[in-house]
Amino acid sequence: MKSIKTYPNLILIILLALITLTGCQQDDGPSNGGNQQENIPDTFSEYFGNPVSRNFLGNVIDTDKNPIEGVTITIGSQTATTDENGVFILNNATVNERFGYIKAEKAGYIHGSRSVVPTRGINKVTIMLLEATIAGSVNSGSAETVTANDGSSVSFDGNFVKEDGTEYTGNVDVVIRHLDPADEDMVMQMPGMLYAENEDGAERMLQTLGMLAVELIGSGGEDLNLAEGSTSEIRIPVDASLMSITPATIPLWSFDETNGYWKQEGFATLQGNMYVGNVTHFSFWNCDIPAEAITLCVTATNANNQPLNNLSISITSGTFGTTYGYTNENGEVCGFVPSGEALELNVYSYDFCDDASLLTQVIGPFTADSDITIVVPDNPDIIQETAFGTFSTCDGADVTDGYVRLGYANQIFTDAVTDGTFEINLLRCSDNNTFSIQGSDYVNLQTTDSISYTFTTPVTDIGTISACNAVTEFIQYTIDGGDSVIIFENISANFYQSNPNSSTPTIDIFASNNDQENCFYMYGALNDPDYLGTYDNYTFQGGTTDDTGFFIGECLSVSDENNNITYNLSTLENVGEYIDINFSGDYQDYNGDPHTITGVVHVLRDN
Repeated sequence: MKSIKTYPNLILIILLALITLTGCQQDDGPSNGGNQQENIPDTFSEYFGNPVSRNFLGNVIDTDKNPIEGVTITIGSQTATTDENGVFILNNATVNERFGYIKAEKAGYIHGSRSVVPTRGINKVTIMLLEATIAGSVNSGSAETVTANDGSSVSFDGNFVKEDGTEYTGNVDVVIRHLDPADEDMVMQMPGMLYAENEDGAERMLQTLGMLAVELIGSGGEDLNLAEGSTSEIRIPVDASLMSITPATIPLWSFDETNGYWKQEGFATLQGNMYVGNVTHFSFWNCDIPAEAITLCVTATNANNQPLNNLSISITSGTFGTTYGYTNENGEVCGFVPSGEALELNVYSYDFCDDASLLTQVIGPFTADSDITIVVPDNPDIIQETAFGTFSTCDGADVTDGYVRLGYANQIFTDAVTDGTFEINLLRCSDNNTFSIQGSDYVNLQTTDSISYTFTTPVTDIGTISACNAVTEFIQYTIDGGDSVIIFENISANFYQSNPNSSTPTIDIFASNNDQENCFYMYGALNDPDYLGTYDNYTFQGGTTDDTGFFIGECLSVSDENNNITYNLSTLENVGEYIDINFSGDYQDYNGDPHTITGVVHVLRDN
């Protein structure tokens, strides 16, 4: 499970791994044995349902899992461009109830895409683009073959056309990329999802034995294809782990880049460890066994009926293998599963603590589109966390078009922000309680720094973070839920490993705006190295003391009476690097009046 749980921002992308397949048939008749006549609509799009408006948040990465900036994203008639984090947001995009199609294109990469069964919440997707590496070149007018390093190959008769159908003459660069079902990243690399139209116009889900992407590029950079009446022989390798279950003949499917699903076009035959077939045009080609499918939506909650997001849900068919998906903020994930078959459902926490399933149960069989709710039991080794807060512009206004990313254990959880608020839920390991937060404001093209925090289980109030990407350090706090105070001038932050007035290491932080309306003073008496952790209020008693904790009373009228403020020191780096402290709780002021406070200190260490 670890390889699958590397990126949570996916909405049930079908990857049918060949786990227990014992046989297959070319004639993809109904899975119920033919006892019921299949009702096929006049047009394939009737399967998709009515047009609906849905929200999408996604990220685009390369094969090293680094973000790709400047990718053009298209959903219907709407477009967006990925930012420096590879993230895109498209709200109120028009899709269909059972089908949504997202295209991702950038020069130098093979065309990428993702198809989903959209939910009513935020639909999160991850697309991994493949570099358009030239495998070889051919010339028009001559029959030639290009072979990639893995043995996949394409043969040409020399007749090519441009996109407008006119004849092309000259050199042709050939891009070939084999996608192997045994590759853990194939689920992010393949176009669309494994959803198809067969020769009869019926919908099918697919079980892949391998794909081949082919792109033809002219000397002027133009996209090319085969001329009408021309054919090419393609050879697609089969992974050694799958050879024992490969049929002698298998349907071939091409990916429709306009509509976002696969279409059956002919057959391929097994020759050694290669499937060999003839094709009349190029996009992605796929060797697959089809099955009847229904859409299944699963909602995951805890025992208190609270939705659980960022969980990995797997559904395993005894015939067609396993599909995976990740729950959104409503605890929901949807996708296609085989019709008429009992299925095994497993739930995994999205972390690196343990691969054990949190829940296993048998579901189905389903013969029509269905919705189910599952209750995930408590686990003493897994902790449910909620981090929430306010995301504002540098001027204090609510961010209305942006996102916040929470980084935990080399994972990224992203929440779209439309009204200045964010909330991110996750399950985490019991022995790791630190995380980072970073926000991006699309309207003003500004970001926050990446700020470190410590979970205050089960709910962590981040307070307000502000997108001021020109600001390198700041102190922010909010009292009684009022306006946020941000100080980013005249900041002094010092760490003293030894202090004549204390028997413990100390931190001393002071700041004030140039207008002198706001000041901030924080004193911290720290534990032994590595100093990080959770602290309570520090009370000055005169002389040296072994007490540890933090004090912020001098500028803010915070008294020691009924002081329940908790401080989390999450980062203490070298001089010139960051000190990160977040704090929240309730207290009395010097007049005895009660208050609440939340705040963040993100400052550069001066000493």
